[in-house]
Order: sequence, then C-alpha cells, then structure tokens
Amino acid sequence: MPVKLNEATFGDVCHLATPEEIINDARNGRMYILVDAEDRENEGDLVIPAQFATPDAINFMAKHGRGLICLAIEQAKADVLGLRNMSAENKSRYETAFTQSIEAREGVTTGISAGDRSHTIQVAIDPDTRTDDIVSPGHMFPVIARDGGVLVRTGHTEASVDISRMAGLNPSAVICEIMNDDGTMARLPDLVNFAQFHGLRICTIEDLVAHRMKRDHFVRHVASSEFTSQSGDKFKIHVYRNYLDGLEHVALSKGEPAKGGESLVRVHKVDFAGDVLYEASPRAGLIWDAMKQLAAHDGHSVLVLIREGSIDTLLERLGARKSQIDNKEQLIREYGVGAQILVDQGVDKMRLITNTMPRLIGLEAYNLELVGITPLISRRQS
Repeated sequence: MPVKLNEATFGDVCHLATPEEIINDARNGRMYILVDAEDRENEGDLVIPAQFATPDAINFMAKHGRGLICLAIEQAKADVLGLRNMSAENKSRYETAFTQSIEAREGVTTGISAGDRSHTIQVAIDPDTRTDDIVSPGHMFPVIARDGGVLVRTGHTEASVDISRMAGLNPSAVICEIMNDDGTMARLPDLVNFAQFHGLRICTIEDLVAHRMKRDHFVRHVASSEFTSQSGDKFKIHVYRNYLDGLEHVALSKGEPAKGGESLVRVHKVDFAGDVLYEASPRAGLIWDAMKQLAAHDGHSVLVLIREGSIDTLLERLGARKSQIDNKEQLIREYGVGAQILVDQGVDKMRLITNTMPRLIGLEAYNLELVGITPLISRRQS
C-alpha cells in the first residue's frame, strides 16, 4: 500500500491538528509530525505506523527528516524478540529506551537501503516473528515505549505507539527526528514550514496527553472508611489506586456534592521531607491546616493527598542523589490522578485552596471547572 504523503492542504496544517485528526491519519496510513514540549527536547519527529512503513516512507524520512530512523515498540514485543537494552544503565537525559540494533535474518542485502529497513520493520512487528528471525547488530534501532504510554512518559516513542494503538493498528511506529538543511534541529516554526511544504499534519504530545486523560481512567476507588482527625473533625477517608504505577492515594471528604454546586478542594502533593521530617519546613503543618479549613466549610469539601511517585524525590531532597525525574511528566501524572479522584468524589465546580496559582493541565477533559481561589490559612501566620 503506497504511503500517502501529499494529500493535506495548507488549511490542514496552518493550525495544530487535534489528536483525533492525527489518529485518523494514522489509521489511513498517512505520515504525521509529533512535537514535544518547548522545555523538553523541543523537537519534531516524522511518524508513520510501522505497518505502513514502506520503502517510500523510509526513503522520505531519510531524505527529508535526516534524523535517526527508529522503530518504536512495546515492551512485550521487545521481550518476544529477545531484545536487550543498548546500555545496562540508561544515563541518557530523557532515558530513551534504545535496544540493540536489529536486522531481518532473511530477505535483506546490506540492510541499510530503504527497502531493507522496511523489510526489517515488517519482520520485527509480525505477530509470528520470533527471536531467530532477527539478528543483531543491524541498521534498525528499536526503542521501547513505557507501559502506560504518554501518561507515564511524554516522549515521541510513547506518543507514536499510543496513536497506532488508538488507531486500531499494530502498536508500533517508525519515527525520525526532523533536522534543518544546515544540520540543526527543526523547531516549531521550521516544522510548520516543513509540514506545509510536504502536506503533513502536526500534533503536540501535550494534546495527546489530554486526549488520553479524557478517555483512559487509570485511577480506581478501592476502599472507604469513617475518619476523625486529632482535632475531632469528621471526614470520610477514601483510598484510590493508580493502576499505571500501583501507587495508592488518599482523599478526605466532608458533606455531599450537589449537582452544579461548588466544592471546596485542596489537592496536596505529599512531600515526605517537607511535610513530615522537618518541623521548620514551610510545608510543615499544611495538611492539618487544610483539614481544618475544609472541616469548617459549610458544604462539600475534598482534600486529595497525592503520593510522590519515586524515592528519587526524597533522595534529592536529602542531597543523596541528583534527581532523574522529568518534573513535567510527574506533574501531568499528578494532575491526572487528582482530577480522576475529584470526579469520583462528585466534584464539578471547584474552589481551590492554594496560595499559588498552578498551571492546570487537562481539567476540561474531566469537565472540572475552576470557579475561584481561596488562600490556605496557615496557623503559623495566624
């Protein structure tokens, strides 16, 4: 099946495409461009679902993309193929999960031609392929997407595999960074010109995250009980589990939600060092302050306590290790967890208890409306 590279019009690419448009392009075998955040790699990749990676598509990537052509696959496929990580300890900045390079055992010559690389890709993604059908080293570079996709890691690898999966295709994709003629990386203005010239659509990974947050519910309520604080305030305590990473989170609620009514809400990321260990920390006592404020509210109120996702965070605070955590990815996960808990608690319109205005990602995906801000009253200040 020929790859359809030049059917989009200028109007298709003068604005960023929606995830739905990109998923439809993928379903129909069309190449597209994925752009990540300005504060991450800040680059665009040419992407095509792997099952549509014909010699023409590979040649287009090599000629016009100019970056490294990689095969994005799931961990399960890497296991079937017996692929080992390229490095025993991944120290790359964004922990891109490269495996050993591969080649099809049969049906190739030098392995580097567009036809040979296309053949290697088709052999690798074939459900019937086993370890003996692939040899290493080779001219194709597999990268493994994290389980959970862009909700766990906001990389081109995860985004491209997510899109193929949502399009109902083999959960794999071929990706290639886009470089300018002078060898520099193409940034968004360059990518828009590139897309317009070649008739391709552009989508941001952040928009894909919001799309998945809307359709994928990965936080589940697992238990509830009555709870009385040390001040005698009565709440219901709820335990939720994030099935992407297994972490459990807690919500305290008071009162009943009213349809269309306001709820007073505090979402608090639990910092073990700041909240628990250090009495002099500016965070010390904030959880208890929030509980008192919510208990005094005449109406529905919810306190969500988000657990930190990695021991690295604590080690960094204690100076024992330099953090390897992508803070934006962690924030996206925390917003998703908090939003899904609030929806389960019946929150619709919310007044947020905070002393700083956070950047809220994807609230509209959950039909949550922020109607106002209420300062957190600290007993230290009062």
